[in-house]
Amino acid sequence: MFQELRRQASVLGQRLAFHHVREKNGASEVDIVIEHGARAQIGIEVKAGSTPRTRDLKGLKKLRDAVGERFVVGVLLYDGEHRLPMGDRLWAVPMCSLWE
Repeated sequence: MFQELRRQASVLGQRLAFHHVREKNGASEVDIVIEHGARAQIGIEVKAGSTPRTRDLKGLKKLRDAVGERFVVGVLLYDGEHRLPMGDRLWAVPMCSLWE
């Protein structure tokens, strides 16, 4: 997913930085954080399951709370069929959406 997102982002013509974020104690992490300078961050969590769960959003919620208004959206990519709202600026989105 990391490489696919980088590939798709390359056609946008914008400078985007891709990171992985993990707390030192390992309590939470975000698989992919995309930054557009100091202005905006998008968090992406990737799960193989077909049912999005609230606990899968732990790292995204921490990121959202830590960066405040710079947090644009948190996306839980999952192996399902529907886009689902999961809270304030949080969405569950089917992985197949990347290729549609």
